[in-house]
Amino acid sequence: MGVGRQHLQTLYAETSDPWGFTHSDYEQAKFAATRRALLRPHYKSAFELGCGNGQLAKHLVDLCESYTGMDAVAIAVEAAREAVPTARFIHDFYPCHLPVDDFDLLILSEILYFLGHDSLRKLASDIATLWPQAEVLCVSWLGETDHDLQGEGALEIFTTALATHEFELVAQAEGYRIDRGLSKGDP
Repeated sequence: MGVGRQHLQTLYAETSDPWGFTHSDYEQAKFAATRRALLRPHYKSAFELGCGNGQLAKHLVDLCESYTGMDAVAIAVEAAREAVPTARFIHDFYPCHLPVDDFDLLILSEILYFLGHDSLRKLASDIATLWPQAEVLCVSWLGETDHDLQGEGALEIFTTALATHEFELVAQAEGYRIDRGLSKGDP
């Protein structure tokens, strides 16, 4: 079982930035590393599941013709809209229907360990069905959480389930790792 909507609402109860994304040197360095981990300098359309308050989107939006983020917490979505007014942000709780677009970049930054086993497998199936050629970037927290799954365990379940993609570790720092998945059908 993954993290429920109420847990997420509690995290955001007093602020739209519960992890200090906006001012944390650590978080800003991680966002810059995420940008460097991308394979291409330009994307047609990106989708970020669990976009939070849009701080990672601010680092990536200029690389994309269009950028869509989705988060389960309304206050986070509103903050994202303010932070990146040129992007589209959706308020919804996964698993749900994902937005319809021809995404060629999928960003899963510190979201996988919020999902349960079944949701991770469903997400892999959704990606394989909807966007089998998309580049998939996973940022995983390496520290302990109070969730059922830890970062690397959730990453392993997800990448094993997403059999259409080959994943490789492209960056690692204290506290996180970044893995990039490319379609096995790509040259």
